[in-house]
Amino acid sequence: MFGGARCPVGPREQAWVEESTAWLLAEFGPEVLRRPPVLPTADHFPGPFDGSAEQIGELVVRLCGHFGVDPGGLLVEVGPYDPQADLMAAELGLTVSSSGAAGHFRIERGRPVVAVEQELAARPVALVATVAHELGHVRLLAGNRIDPDRTDGEPLTDLLTVFFGFGVFNANAAFTRVDRGGRVSRHRLGYLTQEAYGYALACYAHLRGEDRPGWAVHLDANPRGYLRQGLRFLRRHPLGFAAR
Repeated sequence: MFGGARCPVGPREQAWVEESTAWLLAEFGPEVLRRPPVLPTADHFPGPFDGSAEQIGELVVRLCGHFGVDPGGLLVEVGPYDPQADLMAAELGLTVSSSGAAGHFRIERGRPVVAVEQELAARPVALVATVAHELGHVRLLAGNRIDPDRTDGEPLTDLLTVFFGFGVFNANAAFTRVDRGGRVSRHRLGYLTQEAYGYALACYAHLRGEDRPGWAVHLDANPRGYLRQGLRFLRRHPLGFAAR
């Protein structure tokens, strides 16, 4: 009735999500989709976490395995972001760089560098989402898969986190609201909207053959709603490609 299920994003963004997902599938292969998604559970993140620089570094190394990144070839920096480091490196012609409010990536003398703000330790979901995004840069930029000046490079990197199974973290971290004794703070992270994450996750589930993915319970209300809307849409309008 009244046209059936609608895509949670507009036609232009829908086309971008679908075309970019098809590109990621062709670039990295269907075996990536066959891995279990990474979830905010003790199974995936066992043991206590004290937020120290050492533990954040260990987290980066652990997540390298999910992205197929060699941690031995990666330099990890934990601390406040210093934009002067970018300027100095650019003057010396040493880097390809990309930065956000919580993380930073650059290539220095041929070596990928991932920098993460230690204050993210207070928001573990955002911390994992940021590390996933920066490791996405390693796969795309250090791997010479895209031009560093590509206009949609940052959104594509966010989409890659969904493709590699970190969509729950990055979708939940896209917008968070924290109430500390009546003092409300709002945090935005990343380059995709919650609607775009929801549809990207729907495409991810669709390619995995999941009509009602169990991992959706870990999503916040908004992205979970957009995921379900996207899946209803894809039942009527399946993707024009498959994970074979």
